[in-house]
Amino acid sequence: MTNIMPGQRPVNPQFSSGPCAKRPGWSVEALKDAALGRSHRASIGKNKLKKAIDLTRKVLDVPADYRIGIVPASDTGAVEMAMWSLLGQRPVDMVAWESFGDGWVSDAVKQLKLKDARKLTAPYGEIVDLKSINFDHDVVFTWNGTTSGVRVPNADFIPADRKGLTICDATSAAFAQKLDFSKLDVVTFSWQKVLGGEAAHGMLILGPRAVERLLTYTPAWPMPKIFRLTSGGKLIEGIFAGETINTPSMLCVEDYLDALHWSESVGGLDGLVARADANAKVLADWVAKTPWVEHLARRAETRSNTSVCLKVVAPAITSLPAEAQAAFAKGLATVLDKEKVAFDIGAYRDAPPGLRIWCGATVEATDVALLTQWLDWAFAQEKAKLVKAA
Repeated sequence: MTNIMPGQRPVNPQFSSGPCAKRPGWSVEALKDAALGRSHRASIGKNKLKKAIDLTRKVLDVPADYRIGIVPASDTGAVEMAMWSLLGQRPVDMVAWESFGDGWVSDAVKQLKLKDARKLTAPYGEIVDLKSINFDHDVVFTWNGTTSGVRVPNADFIPADRKGLTICDATSAAFAQKLDFSKLDVVTFSWQKVLGGEAAHGMLILGPRAVERLLTYTPAWPMPKIFRLTSGGKLIEGIFAGETINTPSMLCVEDYLDALHWSESVGGLDGLVARADANAKVLADWVAKTPWVEHLARRAETRSNTSVCLKVVAPAITSLPAEAQAAFAKGLATVLDKEKVAFDIGAYRDAPPGLRIWCGATVEATDVALLTQWLDWAFAQEKAKLVKAA
């Protein structure tokens, strides 16, 4: 902790947890070949959309018998599409330990009104007892809790001989953590997370067991057109070949293609995971030697390497009323924003007061290291204000 302002700012102050930082060296020049002013149904549009699907499969190492589709409304649309299309045949375990997982629980219970929905939840910083999940049921869970910084350590808790489907929201995990597709029947994510793409497009990956469910089960509720994956009892295969349900932004598609090509240039999935791990380690090493801050995620093995959530633990702050603690944490984020050091690093609105720093693959470890110096400086500034006001 120091009152002396650091002499160097991060080169890229983009530490938002979504939309996230663009890849290093990005500029609008990367979008010069976008198919603007053209129909996405023309061959140029279809080819680019199909290329996005093919590169996604290659970089993420998605099995050949899994279908990949580009769908509307970001990760939210992809998760909702899966839930509305697949749930209801058997009981479901809704598993959550952060805001977005809680949202899926609410939708299953209040919107779909599933009578056999079992809720398994854990407070921020914790994870549910994974052994308590019943895989004879369908299971909906987030791989990485974007708003809590808590992730599953691996897929070992999922049995290979499960009877139900596993629906995994992997939006802040895909491209930074290794997903075991053999244990996942549905995987969703959005472009604007780990690869720093633009918003509004979701990815829906369906394994053979999910496809079988689609072909043999019809939900009891009306299905909005934007969620329909089958027609006449058959899968709409075009969705998984670049024929999107609604009109995509070809500018966003070009940006996603650029990010995928960059991913290949840094070593594919292994390279992306290594970059995120390195970024998170810089932050973890700083936390370990800094007495005023701790990880919100209590256990190292379930701690995210992308959306790293921190809490202020200095006694001078934790002794304050809850409202004052929240104001202090907000002050840290605000002063760094004003100094153009780190943008959008306040905790998510539903999460405990604190900071949330994105450490995904498009961030540079050198920038994270510089940020830690500014965090110490910001803490000293905000604490001095408290002392002066006392």
